Amino acid sequence: MNKQKVAVVTGGAQGIGKAICEAFSKQGVSVCTIDIKENDYFVGDIADDTVLKSFAAKVISDYGKIDFLINNACLTKGGLNNCSYEDFNYVLRIGVSAPFLLTQLFTDHLNPGASIVNISSTRHQMSQANTESYSAAKGGISALTHAMAVTLSGKARVNAISPGWIDTSNTQFEGADANQHPAGRVGKPADIVNAVMFLCDAKSSFITGQDITVDGGMTKLMIYHDDQGWSYNPEK
Repeated sequence: MNKQKVAVVTGGAQGIGKAICEAFSKQGVSVCTIDIKENDYFVGDIADDTVLKSFAAKVISDYGKIDFLINNACLTKGGLNNCSYEDFNYVLRIGVSAPFLLTQLFTDHLNPGASIVNISSTRHQMSQANTESYSAAKGGISALTHAMAVTLSGKARVNAISPGWIDTSNTQFEGADANQHPAGRVGKPADIVNAVMFLCDAKSSFITGQDITVDGGMTKLMIYHDDQGWSYNPEK
């Protein structure tokens, strides 16, 4: 990667998104981020299509072409127990509709060898109670990934990353929290950053339409009572 390359990252003001932006910058890539929180490029709500169009227009005006589009932003508004119809659709606009529209807006402005990476979640295939808004958004972005990979054949590779438990607070987790991961620890933003960089590298040119799980093996470990430090304690 070099200074001529340009990366677009949604949700780049904090957490995993910020770590992705910093990694691109360290490689000399020009970074254009959009976030509802303060940042040094574009502040706006990606649930609003007019905001997305203004953002894309600025990127195109500033750079003309892009090399990487990282659809990272998402949030949760709960689920069946407390999520309104309006809030449910708001989450889908951020997690699915915005990546769709941004990809449309940048399709004719992709450099050769472009890579699009969508940040999904292991929650697209497993859930906790009352998480329908987030799970639906992640299920949508995982499906959108393989559909766009086919449509953009020859123009861009499109892949997804499904993180598991990624801690962004630098907390040291031990015991059952760590042991439920076959890798022996809770994930860090760097684990996702490394996967993004891998998928954006030209050496990954034969990988497209894939959803890569990065969860320390957590979704593969079956846990029952007294396994890995966990005990079943039903409410009385």
